[in-house]
Amino acid sequence: MKTLNASIKNTPFKTEINTEDHVIYADEPVELGGENTAPSPFELLVASLASCTLITLKMYANRKEWEIKEIKLKIEYDEESKKIQRVIELIGANSEVNKERMLLIANKCPIHKLLESVLNIKTEII
Repeated sequence: MKTLNASIKNTPFKTEINTEDHVIYADEPVELGGENTAPSPFELLVASLASCTLITLKMYANRKEWEIKEIKLKIEYDEESKKIQRVIELIGANSEVNKERMLLIANKCPIHKLLESVLNIKTEII
């Protein structure tokens, strides 16, 4: 199991997140009392879905040796309704079969599968 550590200090909501190899930050927008110095936690979640989707598609295309020059992804999301819409553009893929297959693969990205599943999150306070 990997470990991620996070902390929040005296700034309103700016959070430092330390993965095993990187440091990233989260914050809330000004209208929610933050300073908008970094993406919100929900934006980071959606960004995880975006990056995982693109990496999964690129790995699959590479394995199949498909001539895809670029993969673009647009995500629209609404926190209140809990809806996320992905639109994927494959540049250089001429086959409709490839597009259909890539849609299936996009839905197999690990973050997509995790978000659609029932999560088991255990929390303790020490």
